[in-house]
This record gives sequence, structure tokens and C-alpha cells, in this order.
Amino acid sequence: MAAADKTAFADLIDSFLRYCESVLGESPETIRAYTSHLAAYERWLAREGVDGRAVGVRDLRRYLADLRSARYAPRTVAAHFSSIRSLYGWLAETGEVASDPASALSAPKLPRSLPRALAHEQLAALLAAPDLTCADGVRDAAMLELFYASGARISELAGLEVQDIDARTGSVRLFGKGRKERIVPIHRRALDALSRYVDTARPELLARAKGAPARTRALFISGRGAPMSAASLRYRFKVLARAAGLPSDVSPHALRHTFATDLLEGGADLRSVQELLGHASLQTTQVYTHVTPERLKAAVAQAHPRAAGTAGDR
Repeated sequence: MAAADKTAFADLIDSFLRYCESVLGESPETIRAYTSHLAAYERWLAREGVDGRAVGVRDLRRYLADLRSARYAPRTVAAHFSSIRSLYGWLAETGEVASDPASALSAPKLPRSLPRALAHEQLAALLAAPDLTCADGVRDAAMLELFYASGARISELAGLEVQDIDARTGSVRLFGKGRKERIVPIHRRALDALSRYVDTARPELLARAKGAPARTRALFISGRGAPMSAASLRYRFKVLARAAGLPSDVSPHALRHTFATDLLEGGADLRSVQELLGHASLQTTQVYTHVTPERLKAAVAQAHPRAAGTAGDR
């Protein structure tokens, strides 16, 4: 591939990334993933001498095979393919390529893993982990209560402003993928934790900023008086999870899974849970229908007086 071709395709990738960020409103995490995946793809094109604008289905198959040969995990290969498919979909839509080669390929098949929800004892220990005698702990308590009450993504929590909490209606306004807005009702316990944080702890945290107190509308403020990013909130979650004695592999997404699973076990219908989670497709939400029966079976096996008997006894 000539230097001019390489530069031209690199420019197209840059334009695609700007489009994803400014028009689609993709999250910083998504932009970072696209950037990394497409940089790797661009390097492969250069090594193979392939013009990115003239790629065919066979070339893409070869690239995915090379990723697998390099012992990339199946989910990583799938993520790379998803980024490339998004790129070529945009290139075809804007007329930069004659056709979309990725559309002729199916996404790599992955083993379906069920969402991991916290047991009730684990959830109780996590929610009790913050130290309410200090401003950081009051903030952490508000963060966890809101997390569990809304089923939000960690990136959505990081994007919240104080005005997004409506105590009058008992709801929070969340902005999901593509900046799609949804209103989620939250319970009184979460509202009380948020009120305590906003009224007392948040001003104290803001005052810790070097120089004059920071002027920001961000809801969650760090111990240094600055708005907290998704990475900062994820770190605090990990600290609190460790203090609660949870397994080291429990991620913030476990609270989102717990929110969905508990709603379904409580009798909520699937479409309501889909709307609350901000899922574009009901199929994404349906994975929880495979989780709930297993938890119910486990509960019966543990609690029913005849569950430990023989099949004949039942």
C-alpha cells in the first residue's frame, strides 16, 4: 500500500472516530476501544500491503484468523471485528467505499455467559461498606445506593450532574449509549443517601480543590475536589467490594445485573426491565430470564423442607 493510501485511510479512521464521538455521542470507553482496535487493524493492513478501502471478505477473514493465531481471546477477537464492522458500515454509508465487506461476515460466535448477580448477603455487605463518618464515605454510600437503585452503567453515573436527580418525582435522568436519555425511578433510601451527600459531603469535597472551590455541576466529586470519571468510580467500587469481602473479580456491572435480576424475581415484566436498563434490544435483556430461574431453584433447594428428599418424596 502506498504512503498516500495509508495516510488517506488513516484520515478516514480519524473522521470515523470524530463522528462516533461528536455525532453518535459514544462513551470515552467506546472511543478508546475503537481507536485501539482500528490502530491494530491499520498496522495489519500496512504489513499485508492491503488498501483499507479495497478490502474484501477474504481479507477480513484472514485478519480475524491472524488474531486467533496470535492467541487473542474469543471476546477480544469479537470486539475487534465489531469495531471494524462499525467502521466499514460508516464508510459505506458515506460513500467512501463501494460496498461494506464486513456485512457479509457473521460476528464470531462466543460462549454465552450468564450475568453474575450478587447474593443478598453480598449486596448487604457492599451497601454497608462505606464509612459514613467522613465525606468520602457519604459519597460512596450515595454512589452505591444510586447504582443499585437505578441499574445504571458506571459511565452513566460518571456523567451525572446534580440537576439530574429529581427528588420531587423520585427519579434520575441517565444518558446511555449514543446519549440516549431515559428517566429511571429510584427509591426513598437512595434519595435520602443522595440528599445527605449533596447537602453535606459534596460541598466539603469541593472545598478540597486546590485554590478556590471547584465550580462544577458533576454529581460525584473526588477526595481532591474534582469530578469523578468512570475509572475513578470503578476504583472506589473495587475498594468498597474488597472491604465488603467480595471476590476480587466482582465488577461494578454486577450491581446492574443484581438490579435487573431482583426486578424480575420481584415480578417486573421484561419490557419494563429493558426500558429501565436502556437496552436497545429486548434480546439483550432476555439473558436475565436464564438467570432468575436458576436463583429461584437454588432458593427452593436451600429453603424448602422437602427439597433435600428423594425424587419420590417430592
